[in-house]
Amino acid sequence: MCAPIAAAALLLPGAALAHTGVGEAAGFAAGFVHPLGGADHLATMVVVGLWAGLLGGALRLRLPAAFLGGMVLGAVLGAAGLGVPSVEAGVLASVVLAGALVATAARLPQSLALALAGVFGALHGYVPGAEMAPGADALGYGAGFLVATAMLLGLGLGLGHHLAERSAWRLAAHLPGGAACLAAMVVAGMG
Repeated sequence: MCAPIAAAALLLPGAALAHTGVGEAAGFAAGFVHPLGGADHLATMVVVGLWAGLLGGALRLRLPAAFLGGMVLGAVLGAAGLGVPSVEAGVLASVVLAGALVATAARLPQSLALALAGVFGALHGYVPGAEMAPGADALGYGAGFLVATAMLLGLGLGLGHHLAERSAWRLAAHLPGGAACLAAMVVAGMG
């Protein structure tokens, strides 16, 4: 799943970031398409879901919820105009770190795992919030963004849960994390 995303990120570094510029975001459709339009969002959201599925237990639902909650907070901060230095670097770092967590099968303390998922979400929500055009349909845009993000998290979660239950395939579940990590590092090197 992440291999095509990694290939796209390597071949199309300009398209790897879903951030289109300040003042361009408006409405449900734009919000829904935003996370689907950049490899940074796609990779992070699917990989966070994959990590949750691999960890299982209470984290299976708490990690995606922490990501979504962080994303809402980040969007509010972005829309309020709060300046966050190097946010794009933070977004790429979240792809690398989330990928590394899956690739290494990291089992962190629950509080740290939830905090990381929340920070990843905040980073991925900040820029779209900052891109909100004055007078735009912020609720529609936010709802679209949340629905698409929940779908991507769910895709990763389902894949992770499916692979975690099959011991012969469990190792294969770590490959998308490594691919996302590598692709983000290559894109960062090109930037």
